[in-house]
Amino acid sequence: MSDGIPAGFAPHFRKSGLTDPWEPLYSRRTADAVIIGLRAGPAHANGRGFVHGGLVTALADNAMGLSCNFRLDEATGLVTVGLSVDFIATARQGQWLEIRPVVLKAGRTLSFCTATIHADDTLCARANATFQAVRSNPAPA
Repeated sequence: MSDGIPAGFAPHFRKSGLTDPWEPLYSRRTADAVIIGLRAGPAHANGRGFVHGGLVTALADNAMGLSCNFRLDEATGLVTVGLSVDFIATARQGQWLEIRPVVLKAGRTLSFCTATIHADDTLCARANATFQAVRSNPAPA
């Protein structure tokens, strides 16, 4: 572990305006998923000092969507059509937050994924999502 970042994690490859304020984000690619992690700090916390549920939800959506997308054979974009999160325990500043997706089905039309969210070694949330494939139409000739 270097600077509190577990081995195997590198700066997250996917940037967006939504996640920019939460940097640095990290990810680790496995054969089956994209795991996202971060060291929780003030930018991730609500007024009580806990990691905000909105951050957990957004990062779970990101990790699950990327994991489904990598399982598809062709270049496809995915949009979230259903997302639920159950909060089990609080995550606090200073803890390593990690989203661990499991792709249930990556299909041509719909993909399904679940994820567990851990703060250090404590399960703090679980998420489920459904994604719809969005294929770009070729330009007319």
